[in-house]
Amino acid sequence: MSEERNVTVLVAVQAPEEEAAAVTVLGAQSQVTVARRLAELTELLAAAEAGAGTVAVVSGDLPGLDRDAVARLRGAGLRVVVVQDAALSAARLAWLGADVVVAGGDAENLVAAVRGDGPDPAAPVVPAPADRGSDRPGAIVAVWGPAGSPGRTTTAIELAAALAGVGAAAPRRTGLLRRSRPVPPPHGSSTVLLADADTYASSVTSRLGLLDDAPGLAAAARAAGQGNLDVVTLAGHSPVVLPGVRVLTGITRASRWPELPASSLDLVFQRCRELAAWTVVDCGPVLEADELLMYDTRAPQRNGATLSALQAADVVVVVGAADPVGLQRLVRGLEDLRDAAVPVPAARVVVVNRVRAAAVGRRAEAQVRDALARYGGVGDAHVVPDDPAGLDAALLAGRVLAECAPASPARAAFEALADRVRELVPAPV
Repeated sequence: MSEERNVTVLVAVQAPEEEAAAVTVLGAQSQVTVARRLAELTELLAAAEAGAGTVAVVSGDLPGLDRDAVARLRGAGLRVVVVQDAALSAARLAWLGADVVVAGGDAENLVAAVRGDGPDPAAPVVPAPADRGSDRPGAIVAVWGPAGSPGRTTTAIELAAALAGVGAAAPRRTGLLRRSRPVPPPHGSSTVLLADADTYASSVTSRLGLLDDAPGLAAAARAAGQGNLDVVTLAGHSPVVLPGVRVLTGITRASRWPELPASSLDLVFQRCRELAAWTVVDCGPVLEADELLMYDTRAPQRNGATLSALQAADVVVVVGAADPVGLQRLVRGLEDLRDAAVPVPAARVVVVNRVRAAAVGRRAEAQVRDALARYGGVGDAHVVPDDPAGLDAALLAGRVLAECAPASPARAAFEALADRVRELVPAPV
């Protein structure tokens, strides 16, 4: 073995006999050094971030071990090898993001994993997604826009309803999330999951008149962090509130944003693809990577939820307001999106909301399109006309336009937006 293949191991195994066996087996290997034997996760993380090792051998039942902890170990440059005991499934441990999962007592595979003779450390082992009865997974649509209330939440809700084919004949809802009951989607429609990932001003719950404001997305993120999130669990956290539309409600207070870590949401969005043909994510407005501001790479990232959604998205719907201030923010927001801290390879649709002559002058739609083409390089902006009466009625009733203002011109524009999204990313059939 070459000098470059020397490895230094941090061992954090719970069972004394397993720890002794691992240390004995690894210590007998050439160019393998057991640097430290650690009893707690906090000690392991501190040693990893201090650069004390290149491989972490961790027992699956180590208290506090979750997806975020594994992400921190990998972020410190360590290969993570998890030792499985009889009480834990390999699939659950793999979903934590471990590079390799080996059975307890399997000395040969443990040595191979530590040496790097197993799977590529850049490609952690994960179980295959469950079969949804389709030849391709569901699509994710991230609805993002700059600060200033351009209408991100309204766009996300109306787009979800349009993708699901919600019509004017949709049954009346009680307005109570805990009383919502599964109802079949309209004929020819798709199952849609609406997720509220806004960590600054979560409002899907109140916008839809849902009084039971349990944070469904945070609960799903907790399950994902522990490796316990499957499609059934996700469905339990996302009740049906409209025909064909499930809702993962957001955090109830902005101060609860640490409950939405990006490492867990990455897995949540994977599961969303298995549950629904379309997942529409209402994102927060800020794109900065928080650690660049706080100079602390271990600190939670408030904007991690938005960045996770944008990175996972197949289509990003960028929403701006149709007024001089809103258009200026939209142009700058498009630049910020291009320079985001994570890659955002998705197709983009620019939506200009509440287009009206009173704010931009005569020939409002043409004025908006010309301004975006000139200053933002956007040649195909999608405009949504202002309809204060219809939108106010929907807001007051906690409904979508299809339920209370089916003839609204804004609803027609959102239906056209849904058609455009379908053209960009065909959903499973």
